Parts: sequence; structure tokens; C-alpha cells
Amino acid sequence: MTNYTALPISPAALKELRATDDADRPCVPYTATEGGSPLRCCLRPVRAGEEIALVSYAPLRRWAAETWARPGAYDEQGPVFIHADECGGPAADLVEYPFSRPGALRTLRRYNAEGHIAGGRLLEIPETAAEGFDSALAEAFADPEVALVHIRAVEYGCFQFEVRRGAEPQES
Repeated sequence: MTNYTALPISPAALKELRATDDADRPCVPYTATEGGSPLRCCLRPVRAGEEIALVSYAPLRRWAAETWARPGAYDEQGPVFIHADECGGPAADLVEYPFSRPGALRTLRRYNAEGHIAGGRLLEIPETAAEGFDSALAEAFADPEVALVHIRAVEYGCFQFEVRRGAEPQES
């Protein structure tokens, strides 16, 4: 069980990405011949035979548009896999952090309310993945300046998911 909420790409952003991606290229769907690649729309691996697309996504830019932040040079875009058609998002019973294979390397990049990098850290996902992510995210949100955290794969730099302030555990 996780203490923080992993956020997928929003339905509104997905609708736009399925037409034109954040690099102004048209979406080009194809049938996956093998599974395993991470789907950012529903936070699970691709299954062979699914209709998917590889699109360019700028998560910080989209967050900034919602919040009026100005990330400037910290704005970046990169490739993500999504379903070619609407998929309904993550399963309601998602209780683990997505794409959390023990031994995989992740970077947790922290951003402040202006969208500027406010630190980060490397995480080698432990056998107890939820505990590892919970600890790293608690460390990130202990800094009151941190507004959101992007989790990225180290190997390719791919955006995996986002956690925002307010999506962390509440004191009882």
C-alpha cells in the first residue's frame, strides 16, 4: 500500500496528445507487438496487441498552465507511451507505485511553485518498493517549498508519474 498518490496524465491532456503531442507532431497509433513498456495514461505496462502511441509529453509545462507557474528553462518534454484511444485511466484498485521493479533506478525531481527545480534524489527501488518510494517522497515533501515531484526512469529519462503536494498522507 502506498502513502502517496501517483498521478497519471490527465484525461484532458490525453485527449490533446492523441491528436497532436507536445512537440506539435500528430499522434501515430500502432499495435504493440510485445508488452512491458509503461503506459502513462493508466499506469500499467503495455500488453501485446494493444493500440498505443509514443508521444512527446511536457508534464511541467502542463502543470504550469494550470497553476500559472513559470518554469522557464526547466520546461522539458520527452517520450511517453499512451493508449491510442480513451482507456479509463488507472485501475481503481491500484495500491502499489507504478513501474516499481526492484533494482530499477528512478530519479525523484522536486519542483517549487514556480516550476523551478528544488532538488532531487536517486532511488534504487528496494524489494519493498512502496516503503522506498514513501520514504523518498516524505523526504521531498518535508521541504515546504516543494510543490510536486516527477518520478523518472534513470536509463532513458522517461517521465513515469507525478506526485503533487496535497496528494501526500494527512496527519490524523
